[in-house]
Amino acid sequence: MVTHDMVGNGRQATGRCGYHAGLAAEDGVALDYARRGYPQLARRWRGQAGEIDLVVQDGDGVVMVEVKKSRSFARAADRLSQRQIGRLMQAAEEFLSTQPRGSLTDVRFDVALVNARGEIKVIENALY
Repeated sequence: MVTHDMVGNGRQATGRCGYHAGLAAEDGVALDYARRGYPQLARRWRGQAGEIDLVVQDGDGVVMVEVKKSRSFARAADRLSQRQIGRLMQAAEEFLSTQPRGSLTDVRFDVALVNARGEIKVIENALY
């Protein structure tokens, strides 16, 4: 017999597993950017509008990176909603206010897709 408590605990376990898989995906993406010579400025930066998964330096500018993980690259890409994009843009404005050049800072938005095998596909300038 399955009780309500058992179902709830299953959801909690699934949520924890998803959370940790997301952290592992972010770790892999951060390492990928570091290997390609992008110094990390912030990780899981949180403003009033929301969170930016990764912010890296690109010369005098910055790259805001949204990490999406799923079984396939296509499914990961489908997980990025218009609402999330709006929050990311607002959070980016907040982050830029912390930079010496403020809103004049050059900025690029990348989406890093991670599949079930841990492979990474970066789409540069994915959002504008």
